[in-house]
Amino acid sequence: MSLETKAADKAKKSNIRFIILGFIFLATVFNYVDRATLSVAAPFMSKELGFDASMMGWAFSAFGWAYVLMQIPGGWVLDKLGARLVYGVALIVWSAITVMQGYVYLFVSPFIILFALRFLMGAVEAPAFPANSRLTVQWFPNKERAFATSIYAAAQYISLALFTPLMTWILQTLSWHYIFYYIGSAGMVIGLAWLWYVRDPVRHKGVNAAEIEYIRSGGGIPDLAAARNATTIEMKHVKALVCNRMMAGVYIGQFCLTSITWFFLTWFPTYLYQARGMTIIKVGLVASIPAVAGFIGGILGGLFSDYLLRRGCSLTFARKTPVMAGMVFSSVIVGANYVNSDIFVVFVMSVAFFAKGFGNLGWCILSDTSPKEVLGIAGGLFNFFGNIASIVTPLLIGYILSATGSFDYAILYVGLMGILGTCAYLFIVGPLKRLEINRSPIIEAVPVSGARRRR
Repeated sequence: MSLETKAADKAKKSNIRFIILGFIFLATVFNYVDRATLSVAAPFMSKELGFDASMMGWAFSAFGWAYVLMQIPGGWVLDKLGARLVYGVALIVWSAITVMQGYVYLFVSPFIILFALRFLMGAVEAPAFPANSRLTVQWFPNKERAFATSIYAAAQYISLALFTPLMTWILQTLSWHYIFYYIGSAGMVIGLAWLWYVRDPVRHKGVNAAEIEYIRSGGGIPDLAAARNATTIEMKHVKALVCNRMMAGVYIGQFCLTSITWFFLTWFPTYLYQARGMTIIKVGLVASIPAVAGFIGGILGGLFSDYLLRRGCSLTFARKTPVMAGMVFSSVIVGANYVNSDIFVVFVMSVAFFAKGFGNLGWCILSDTSPKEVLGIAGGLFNFFGNIASIVTPLLIGYILSATGSFDYAILYVGLMGILGTCAYLFIVGPLKRLEINRSPIIEAVPVSGARRRR
């Protein structure tokens, strides 16, 4: 081989970052599938074990209590140990807990055991999305980050679209127990594959210097893991993030988006089964349609945001435009209260989920704005405030059903979340900027509109 050929091979960058994105996507799919197992099993499980709507609301919310409480500790562990190890081990453990949920019927108090297992699963899954955010900062330049974020964010829709029909088929053919057995076992296999292949960019054997330089020059931080112990995490850092106006608006927006997500993750199959009178097989097929729409919306939202950035738009305009547009249109879900046609209900739900997916760029915004020294903590705080919705939404809908026997007010609540989230981004967030940690407080850096601002 000639020297020129060798030099050309060396200059040509590898593209391992897209394989890593595939692993992130697959891990996130199972992150959501494991959460959704209970929603699919709920109609039959609750009947067999004697759980009423209020009890199921508590069971659905158990995940959220631990998930929220463990966000900051999970972020701290993430900053100390890195995304590769924490994510891989967590995936194996939460999948094992999923398998165990299939055995709750063996206990004298199955509700208490179910609540405890869902609580533990929420605690173990807590670092997952902060790890996704950290990995995209390590592996992707600014101009590709919205696309990368949209891919793993869209995993929630793929998990519902592909696995809800599969899980309802298992439920109809075998029983609700096997949903937990099969899904949990598959997750453990994915976790082992993750630990075998995934590495940080500077430690991955398949990555060459050209790809590292491409990531770094574009605003990524490929050597982030090497400096993870450089900054001591202090409460003043947490306080500065929480009290920052921009971040407060982003937190509110994420709470609103997550409220919509958790309706679909928990009560949506029950809504179709009880309020719309569909068979369980039909529920599986129908529930997948809004999920497909959400996936398409998620991909288009990320691509549109990156397109605006490449066209020279500011970071603020490129990120906030799809977010606000998506949240406004997600409120059309309220239309489901005023029609009897199942076709129109599915159409409304699909439009709402498409819009929610289109605006689901919160994690991308977090990656663009968080201090690089405390990405895990920043992600933990973001997920903490956003996933308060994972407690509020299932509990509130459970109590609404117990009090009224109808989903109407529940659907209205979900629709109002889209309006509230839009207002947060419009009136509170303001310009998007990268925050930096100084010796004492966190200070705001100069806004950026891409890899580099034009002079």
